[in-house]
Amino acid sequence: MRLVLISDTHGYHNKLVLPEGDMLIHAGDVSSRGHLTEVKSFLEWYSNLDFKYKIFIAGNHDFFFERAEQEEIQSVIPENVIYLNDSFTEIEGIKIWGSPISPWFFDWAFNRHRGAAIKKHWDLIPEDSDIVVTHGPVYNILDKTIRGEPVGCKDLLKAIRKVQPRLHLCGHIHEAYGSELKYETHFINASVLDVGYNMKHPPVVVDW
Repeated sequence: MRLVLISDTHGYHNKLVLPEGDMLIHAGDVSSRGHLTEVKSFLEWYSNLDFKYKIFIAGNHDFFFERAEQEEIQSVIPENVIYLNDSFTEIEGIKIWGSPISPWFFDWAFNRHRGAAIKKHWDLIPEDSDIVVTHGPVYNILDKTIRGEPVGCKDLLKAIRKVQPRLHLCGHIHEAYGSELKYETHFINASVLDVGYNMKHPPVVVDW
């Protein structure tokens, strides 16, 4: 199974060149301001891509998914696309859990204060997860801003170290794109845009 991993397209999805693969996972920020028109544009593009499985979560820019009723959200999700929101799916034996939540940053979507408010989301991660997808990174791994400040979530790091998924996928901090193997987990920040919102980083390919 070849996985293609991306994040933070912010409405520039049409500029992205994707390699061939079996499963495509997007780690959030599919839009710029979270308007329905932006979301629909992304979903039309995403649903027509030539991947057997297509999974995504929302991010802190994707206000539509936070503000809309569940019925409206489901009405715009194509049948061949899987949307995860503190939820789980299993594909060919690969157990995948995803969440749009990230630590509080100004007044964006799916923000939670550090500590108990955010920890309760990470407590939902099943202990047998193979892949965990969150919009934001864990603390001190692929989370440094352009100023060199680590802004990831310490509680998420604790949860990942407890669960030990084979792969943790995130985005959010564009300039922290990359991968790192630590604590028995392959951490990947797959932000395809750089800090200036230019299409710079290639999708990450993982052979499962």
